[in-house]
Amino acid sequence: MTRVTELPDAEHLLSGNRACAGCGIGTGLRAITKALDGRMVLVNPASCLTVLGGMYPISSLDVPWVNVAFPSTAASAAGVRAGLRALGRDGEMTVLAMAGDGGTADIGIQALSGAAERNDDFIYVCYDNEAYMNTGTQRSGSTPAGARTTTTMAGKRENPKDVPAIMEAHGVPYVASTSAAFPTDVYDKVVRAREMSGLRYIHMNTPCPSGWSFDPKDSISIGKLAVDAGVVVLYEIVDGVFRLTGRSKSLAKAGLQVPVAEYVAGQGRFKTLGEAELAGVQRWVEERWSAYVARDAAGQR
Repeated sequence: MTRVTELPDAEHLLSGNRACAGCGIGTGLRAITKALDGRMVLVNPASCLTVLGGMYPISSLDVPWVNVAFPSTAASAAGVRAGLRALGRDGEMTVLAMAGDGGTADIGIQALSGAAERNDDFIYVCYDNEAYMNTGTQRSGSTPAGARTTTTMAGKRENPKDVPAIMEAHGVPYVASTSAAFPTDVYDKVVRAREMSGLRYIHMNTPCPSGWSFDPKDSISIGKLAVDAGVVVLYEIVDGVFRLTGRSKSLAKAGLQVPVAEYVAGQGRFKTLGEAELAGVQRWVEERWSAYVARDAAGQR
C-alpha cells in the first residue's frame, strides 16, 4: 500500500477553489488526479464538484474538463472515449467520469447501467456525500437511515442503496469502495483501475461538513470513524474476486473499533435518530460487515 510520503509531488488540484471548508471531495480528487498523473479528461454533471472546479474560464483544475447534463455522465464519458479513439489519441489519457451520489445512484443510474452493460472503457467515480448537497441537502438513494435532510426532516427511514453491488452485478472488471479520509487507499485503487480496461467503478465516501452538520476541521476524523464503525467499508473486486483493503483489512482481524452511536454523535443530521432506529442501523452494519469479512476470507483460500 502506498504511503502518504510516496504520493507524487505534482498537484493538479490548485488552491483557491470554491469548495466549502472541509469538503471531502477535494481531498479525494487530489489523490485521484495524482494517480492519473494529470493525464485525464474529467466528465462531470451538475454537482458540488462543478462548484469546486469553478466556472469558465477559471478553473482550479489543470486538466481538461467537460460539464454535462445531470443524467448523462456515463453516456458522455463513453462519447469522449469514442472521440479520443476516433482521433487516434485514446492511449494518451484516461477518461474519468465523476459524479455525486444523486447523479450516480438516482438520476444518472440509467446511463451508468448502460455503460456498464457495454463495458465502456473509462473510470467512473461516485463521490458519495450522502445527499444532494449542491441543491439544498435533499435525500438521495445513498442517504443513510436516520439522517435528517431537507426532504426527510424526521430522518430517512431506508438504508442506503448499495451501488457497488449493483455495478458488480453488471460484471464489470473492477469495483471498489473507498473513502476520501484514506487518500492512499483512493490513490492505490485509481492506479489499479488506470491499468485496466473496460468500465471501472469506484465508490468514494466524502464527508460533508455543511450537509452532515459537523465542524469542517473534523472531516478526516469523521471519515475515519465511518470506517472504524463499519458504516463505510474499504474493499475492491477484481474480476469477481473480493478483498478488503487498508484499514478495513486490519479491522477484519481486530474487529470493528467504534459503535455506530459514536460515529453519529458528532453529526447534527442524526439529531432525530432514536434508540430503536440506532439499534436497527447497528444491526444492519454488523450483518453487512460479517458478510464482507466472510467473503474476504473465502477469497483468500
